[in-house]
Amino acid sequence: MRDSRPKPGSAAAIAAQENPEESARATVLRRLASAPRTRKDLDRFTEVGLIDDAEYARLWVASRHRSKGTARSSLKYELRAKGITDQDAFDALDEIDDDTERARGIALVRSKMSSTSRLEPTARMRRLITLLVRRGYRHGEAASIVAEALGAEAVEADTLRASTSTD
Repeated sequence: MRDSRPKPGSAAAIAAQENPEESARATVLRRLASAPRTRKDLDRFTEVGLIDDAEYARLWVASRHRSKGTARSSLKYELRAKGITDQDAFDALDEIDDDTERARGIALVRSKMSSTSRLEPTARMRRLITLLVRRGYRHGEAASIVAEALGAEAVEADTLRASTSTD
């Protein structure tokens, strides 16, 4: 097996001294690109913290929940498909509580409400509920979130109408 360490005095050796973590990452990527590796082959990288399933799960959950509005149930499935242990997944998902998940669902629905405003009310509600269900929300929770968002929209519209009629 070829030695993947940089030659002493080379630019790569100097860079490795300046940023050993980046050097280790580059080594991992080179080794993975050159041939498939077993987990045992990469144990050293796990020991130094470059392969960390718990941290990966935590970052994955935060990113997907924030950017896509994905619910915990779907995130759990995604993590399992990526080989994350149930305990690491549970710990990562535990960072999202019910209120946070509901608030993200409401924000997601509100972001889509204008594009559905011309639909007939039942079709609009069905489309918004389906949006949340596809993101992993249970149907009952999705219906509740959509009803809350549409109710808030109606109140805002009534308030706007009332303020413009008194002017």
